Amino acid sequence: MSSVAISLLDLDSEEIKCFEAEDYQTRVAKWCAGCGDFGALNAVKRLLAKEQLQPEKMAFVSGIGCSSRFPHYVNAYGFHGIHGRALPIATGLKLARPELDVFVVMGDGDCTSIGAGHWIHATRYNADMTVLLLDNAIYGLTKNQTSPTTPQGYASNTSPRGSVLPALDPLQATLGISNASFVAQTADWVPVHLYATLQAAYEHPGFSFVRILQRCPKFTPDVFLDNVKNPDITELLIHENGVDVPSLEKLYKHRRVHDPKNIDDARALAQRTDMLRLGIFFRDDSLPVYEEVRAVPPVSAEEKIVRLNEEFDRYGV
Repeated sequence: MSSVAISLLDLDSEEIKCFEAEDYQTRVAKWCAGCGDFGALNAVKRLLAKEQLQPEKMAFVSGIGCSSRFPHYVNAYGFHGIHGRALPIATGLKLARPELDVFVVMGDGDCTSIGAGHWIHATRYNADMTVLLLDNAIYGLTKNQTSPTTPQGYASNTSPRGSVLPALDPLQATLGISNASFVAQTADWVPVHLYATLQAAYEHPGFSFVRILQRCPKFTPDVFLDNVKNPDITELLIHENGVDVPSLEKLYKHRRVHDPKNIDDARALAQRTDMLRLGIFFRDDSLPVYEEVRAVPPVSAEEKIVRLNEEFDRYGV
């Protein structure tokens, strides 16, 4: 039995049911070899097995992009939406079914470009969901166009002479939104840190925003290459209320004790460019979640039919 597997009672068969990590994958993922999406998927499967989440009690919502194929590969309810609209769909789902564990998976173009308005307001609403921004700094599915997070000067099909504008920083942007409650950054090439960060995000009662830096082997293989090769230019943010992985101490010598309750320090660290920082930048578990603020009395199935018929009658000819 896997060390992350815990026994559950299957209420239908009254037998003990134990989920392994691989039980949460429905089919072979169709991403390019070496894509960072595989690392994210593996970390998510480990988390689901650790928590023994039942497939019928969780949902994965995505927009459009390579990362947004996620719902096709996870044994759970899934909604593959349209470009940039994953967050309003997930928010509506959480309001209608607050008992579900909701996960949202987006790419950098999906979230920070066409979906930027939804990203801002979903952060402000603070609905209880785990949000993964898989950031490879390029539009990958549509074959190599500059995204908001593409480094300045980096060439693509739409910017052959290099991206003109400075890259948008999702950490600084999210930390600047009113009512933000959880902001973290991790990377696909540090799988143990990725898993620990997702665990903390899932446990947080509110909108957990996790930026996952990842490599695109086809279009941006060199964007994070220096950080992959040289751990000395990466700093881990550690704290008892954050993420601390002891097994990384020998590899990553730069470790900063940062209290994620301090929003000013979080913003200052996110703004600095002297090195890459991984960890929880900000966390506030005390903020009210949106589905509780917007809670409405339950409506019976019969009452729903009555209300639907009343609406249909309004448009009768």
